[in-house]
Amino acid sequence: MFWCAFVVLFLALGNELHLSHATEVSVNNTENKLCLYANLMVNFSVTYEVGVNKSETVLFVLPENVTTEGSTCKNTTSTLKLGFGDGHSWAVEFTKDNKTYQVDSIVFTYNLNDSSVFTNSTSNETKSVTAKPRITNVGVDTYYSCKSENVQRVESVTQTLYDVTLQAFVTNGSKSDTDTVCAADLTSTTVAPTTTVTTTAAPTSTPTLPTPTTGNYSIAPDFNSTACLMATFGLRIGFKQGDNVETINLVPSATNVSGACGVNSSNLTLTSDTIKIMFTFSNDSKKFHLHALNVTVKPATGAAVVAVNTNMSIWAAAVGSSYMCNKEQTLTVTETLTLYTFKLRVQPFGVEKGEFATAHECSLDDTSILIPVIVGAALACLILIVVIAYVIGRRKTYVGYQTL
Repeated sequence: MFWCAFVVLFLALGNELHLSHATEVSVNNTENKLCLYANLMVNFSVTYEVGVNKSETVLFVLPENVTTEGSTCKNTTSTLKLGFGDGHSWAVEFTKDNKTYQVDSIVFTYNLNDSSVFTNSTSNETKSVTAKPRITNVGVDTYYSCKSENVQRVESVTQTLYDVTLQAFVTNGSKSDTDTVCAADLTSTTVAPTTTVTTTAAPTSTPTLPTPTTGNYSIAPDFNSTACLMATFGLRIGFKQGDNVETINLVPSATNVSGACGVNSSNLTLTSDTIKIMFTFSNDSKKFHLHALNVTVKPATGAAVVAVNTNMSIWAAAVGSSYMCNKEQTLTVTETLTLYTFKLRVQPFGVEKGEFATAHECSLDDTSILIPVIVGAALACLILIVVIAYVIGRRKTYVGYQTL
């Protein structure tokens, strides 16, 4: 009977888990020994022209599969060049002195003639932008580590680096076990005054938070336009701090909203004093879905918690409609961070007149399908039990006849 109940729950609540992937590369020198190593994630946002006084913003990520042609390793200078797609590249220039090394520049080159990325672009140029990130004073024979976001904005391009591990000028042919941590990951903690309070013994438990307040969020191309992206939901975040699991609610009244609407990709960023979360949506002209989540939580004590998942496929619906789920949803972003949404409704594409279109409801809300599945599975289990009881009864009767 337990097995039957498990089958019912599995049919009703089954879902698919997607994991994120970073870009990891190794570059060897002429002696075939490791000289450059990188494991990181990069988001790109590029605004480009699609007509007279018209522009679009496209969002994409540095893919998992890249080439390293053009990368070089020298005594005091090194270049990590990653090629991808149709004529795009991302290059990091390193320099070294006696005891430390640094990143001098990041050069991002993109091909506007690549119609798979830059849809309806009026230009076929290949452009480059150079950013000057503050990645300095990295000890020789250590690797640079930074989980926090590093945002570089140059002209019409925004690059967001996170979960970064970089090592240049590798001397022993293998990646170092010692890191140089970025300043953003190092948070100072204030020692609280020691005050002794006498209380009666009570069980230690984390107080249950109230249901998060539902916030209404929207993005418009400009002040004179109606919304091109709309979302409404309550949001709670659960995250691990050592052995403890903590939860925090997003407060809509204390949250700033930003984002961009594109042809194939749109994003919504919500920022408060303690939470920053970016939702990235993609569409294939027929359906849209939530493609990526980038979450940073800054707790009262301890280091910031950063979680990124760039290979998601949830909240799917037809372009021109909205996705809705009134029940509580649990989204596992990484092993250390989970999102809980309440009274969710989103429409990242095809918004007209600033109103949500017809909603595609999640399976948790659609009881018209759920109830027949549960009832059918329960009946199947009941029939199975009756058949087993009948067979056992027949065998007992047969044994009785044999005795007589």
